[in-house]
Amino acid sequence: MVHKNAEEERLAVEDNYKNWKRWGPYLAERQWGTVREDYSPEGHAWSFVGHDKARSNAYRWGEEGIGGFCDSREILCLAPAFWNGKDSILKERLFGLTNDEGNHGEDVKELYFHQVSTPTHSYAKYLYKYPHKKFPYTELVRKNKNRNREQSEFEILDTKVFDNNTYFDCFIEYAKEDVGDILMKVTVINRGPRAANIHILPHLWFRNFWKHNQRFERPEMKSISDNSVQSRSTRNGRYYFYHEKGEQLFCENETNNQRIYNVPNEVEYVKDGINDHVVNGEATVNPDKKGSKFAVWHKLRLKSGEEKTIKVRLSKKKLKDPWGNYDSIFEKRIQECEEFYGDILKKELPVQQQEIARKAFSGLLWTKQFYYYDVYKWLFGGPGEAKPYRTDSRNKHWEHLTNRHVISMPDKWEYPWYAAWDLAFHMASFVEIDPYFAKEQLLLVLRESYMHPNGQIPAYEWNFSDVNPPVHSWAVWTVYEKDKKRNGKGDFKFLEKAYQKLLVNFTWWVNQKDKSGTNLFEGGFLGLDNIGVFDRNHMPEGITRMQQADATSWMAMFTLNMLRMSLEMATVNPNYEDSVAKFFRHFLNIAWAMHHIGQKDISLWDDEDNFYYDVVEMSNGKTDRLKVRSLVGIIPMFAVEIIHKDLFDELKNFKVRAAEIVRTRPDLASLISNIEEFNSDGNYLFSIMRGFRLEKLLFRLLDEKEFLSDYGIRSLSKYHEEHPYVFQHNGHHQIQYESGESQSNMFGGNSNWRGPIWLPLNYMIIQSLRKYFSYYGEEYIYEFPTGSGVKMNLNEIANEISKRLIKLFEPDENGKFVYHSEDENHVFTKNEHFKKEHFFYEFFDGDSGKGLGASHQTGWTALVANLIMELEQNS
Repeated sequence: MVHKNAEEERLAVEDNYKNWKRWGPYLAERQWGTVREDYSPEGHAWSFVGHDKARSNAYRWGEEGIGGFCDSREILCLAPAFWNGKDSILKERLFGLTNDEGNHGEDVKELYFHQVSTPTHSYAKYLYKYPHKKFPYTELVRKNKNRNREQSEFEILDTKVFDNNTYFDCFIEYAKEDVGDILMKVTVINRGPRAANIHILPHLWFRNFWKHNQRFERPEMKSISDNSVQSRSTRNGRYYFYHEKGEQLFCENETNNQRIYNVPNEVEYVKDGINDHVVNGEATVNPDKKGSKFAVWHKLRLKSGEEKTIKVRLSKKKLKDPWGNYDSIFEKRIQECEEFYGDILKKELPVQQQEIARKAFSGLLWTKQFYYYDVYKWLFGGPGEAKPYRTDSRNKHWEHLTNRHVISMPDKWEYPWYAAWDLAFHMASFVEIDPYFAKEQLLLVLRESYMHPNGQIPAYEWNFSDVNPPVHSWAVWTVYEKDKKRNGKGDFKFLEKAYQKLLVNFTWWVNQKDKSGTNLFEGGFLGLDNIGVFDRNHMPEGITRMQQADATSWMAMFTLNMLRMSLEMATVNPNYEDSVAKFFRHFLNIAWAMHHIGQKDISLWDDEDNFYYDVVEMSNGKTDRLKVRSLVGIIPMFAVEIIHKDLFDELKNFKVRAAEIVRTRPDLASLISNIEEFNSDGNYLFSIMRGFRLEKLLFRLLDEKEFLSDYGIRSLSKYHEEHPYVFQHNGHHQIQYESGESQSNMFGGNSNWRGPIWLPLNYMIIQSLRKYFSYYGEEYIYEFPTGSGVKMNLNEIANEISKRLIKLFEPDENGKFVYHSEDENHVFTKNEHFKKEHFFYEFFDGDSGKGLGASHQTGWTALVANLIMELEQNS
């Protein structure tokens, strides 16, 4: 029997959300500026509830906080707020720029770090850095708004408020004694040279669920002693909140209509009552000490270097002594956390890499969020509610969508909404630490309340109908394989359940994105934003169709994933052999179609450039390749699968049918690498890339003048720096290599696929190289880098690319992290209170490695943890 540590034992408990995962860091870091909270007629989500209104507006669909916890239905929320005595508002939520305010799109302007968490959140730690000086809200908005796209962003460190360490480190920690007993500890350290004041206000409040649902009465909190408060709700019963000292403040989690809309309030003590009482000294809290929102007010003055701790405890049980075992519970949970990561991250790994992986996994765990969105109610109002007035009925084709779950977010500030293809990559990392959650999440977005009745998987809340790459099947198979390897037995029930829904999604792709039935696909957007010479969702007039190299290749990969799953299930249920044959033939059809487009049989593969390109078809019947060397032409590498002959031998019915297909259509089989030959290990190779094409593609991929950077694979070839690609057709369309944030405004501020390095597609390139290696073996060697004369096998090349990516997160000889390439003040290099903290940026500059975009994108950038672990396994 495999030994399980304490955390693994907790994970193995059935229905975790009724058990150890009932409470966790499920609060958003930004609820304002989201589509869900937008009730403006025109769909102006960023401005309808902005940061300034947020403190006064009772949200409809969720809540937000700094390092907060809540239950899995977000009925009751727990989070601290801070005040330095100088700001005009309490620091209850993180501040950032809206899409119109930032010169490179929306962006959080705070310093905070998800330090550690166990998968059940039995222990979790978060760090927020809060200045002594007045927070520079106005300066951040003004200076960023005045900068153009060629200039870098004006960041919080640029304001100088952190100079001379004039700030507080605010550590927020949680430990669970049991499922319904949550301990929160806020430790504040004055890092500055002089004494400074800070106010700490642990908050407990109910999400406003009663306002919009007549079934629920208003819940209540009330003081039951000077050191305790009782909350009561028909939805979660009683909880007891214990605190040491401090002043109890109560109000209601109801909108301040007077402030926002200049109409009378419905209740006396509204949401911003605690803020106005503390900051302005107003009589805006309930003297009867009751309400649906509560805070305990601690006023501290800390000397230079001094630290003080505020302790609170929230429990379903009435406790005689909430503090007797308080410290020992923290000690025990911290020890268990260390044991858990000690077992996951083997001692053979360098200490620095262990720390990077641990921070990456912990960031993933901290960016879970309760996500609630009922599109029908959002569009038309719930029972007893007036119908919202909307001239822009966003997502009107998704009336069935009702999401009310804890979901993995890309980033709880920048992207506090799930994105389907992001989530698929998250699960490739989650399976390493919490396979239960990974499987649950992959099944979740396939549910009938998520997936469209036509089979489309929802993209993201700004436009659920946008088309993401079909990577869900890849994630399902990846999670299944990794889980099977760990346990020695595959979770067949999970695989079959996911497979049945993926069949529906596959059919949607075939029916909607291959409308002419030629096995060539077009997805338009496909998540790669501005990687094309023009917006692939809105092509220039006169182009009737685009055959996308990436869309078609993604579908070839999808087909192989389904084939592989069918094979696995056919070993248990022979009826699945029919599905194996179906997907085998479909894969051959796609491969054939990629090289036979239109009347002249033009191919997506260009023999002159040795690269895959999109092909456009004109209204006059002509076809033309769009010769842009981008990741679009690399994605055909991902359509690869290795299958052992023993599996085929076991499935005799399929073997006969496959042989018949190959015999009757040798022209199809000839396009696929070694479909009839197995190697010395007994492996067959299924791949669009025949050997010579793979070799030619690698020539460009591994060229430092093209795709290969010191820090991974670029999204656009550096060739286009000196040779922009121009397409003249009903206008001038041009694309040029840009190593960092794009100067193009196509898709808005955060579209940056014209040069930077992105972890998810780098990870898939590396995974594909390892698969090719498992077939070709040691004797197939290639130059790395191109032109260097150094030859390596494909596994060694995958390792070298991994090392370049990992190097982004490792300090150089001067202690400087590559992604902090503009750390002019050496804060992250030399300041002992900064240098061990990590950001997990959304993407990275293709030349310098500088971190760009969302700074806390611990979603798919957490794949660096996979790279670290897999590098050790494959070295």
